[in-house]
Amino acid sequence: MIDTAYYEKIDFSVTEALRYLGMRGAEADGETLRVLEEARAEAEQALTPAVRYTEAEIVRGGEELRLSCIRTNSEDLKRNLFGCERAVLFCATVGLGIDRLLVKYGRTHSLKCALLQAIGAAYAESLCDRFCGDLQKKYKGYYLRPRFSCGYGDFPLSAQREFFQALSPEKIGVTLNDSLLMSPSKSVTAVVGMGSIPCKSGIKGCAACEKTDCNFRSR
Repeated sequence: MIDTAYYEKIDFSVTEALRYLGMRGAEADGETLRVLEEARAEAEQALTPAVRYTEAEIVRGGEELRLSCIRTNSEDLKRNLFGCERAVLFCATVGLGIDRLLVKYGRTHSLKCALLQAIGAAYAESLCDRFCGDLQKKYKGYYLRPRFSCGYGDFPLSAQREFFQALSPEKIGVTLNDSLLMSPSKSVTAVVGMGSIPCKSGIKGCAACEKTDCNFRSR
């Protein structure tokens, strides 16, 4: 069964937004912080957060891992799902509103446009955190693994197609183009494993990815 969760409000982290901008808090001057707050207020009004998700049994056969429509040989995903019997596949989006603001300011306000990109990414991260928190409450008998997205480690971006087959995220306005890019741009697909044995808790985002040369990696 595929379910949909809608959110009226999600948290925002200035620290996360500045990280996506490639800055630390101490590096942001007064004007940047002023425009950041201005852009955040506009972005907040434009948000339409939603998550499309389904539960899938994890089937292991030889070197292949199967989760609903997804079939992969990703060793990194196998490690992430070690000890798990089931998983949740999800697609989360903050909606088209931020993309429209990016178009609005793209040619007229370069700083605000850059900040909106970072703000949108921070809101998308916050939405995923909120949803995963809700999953932990729902599946109290399981230990949840860090969410793992297409493009992490050796889990190929091409798996996006299987996510779309499994979830039909078009129902919440998310589409996938031939280059495997999603629209709205601030959308995320991911796997969250559920196991009966504990793992390292609280590890997510950058800490769950072995790509250490990423410009957006948490310091």
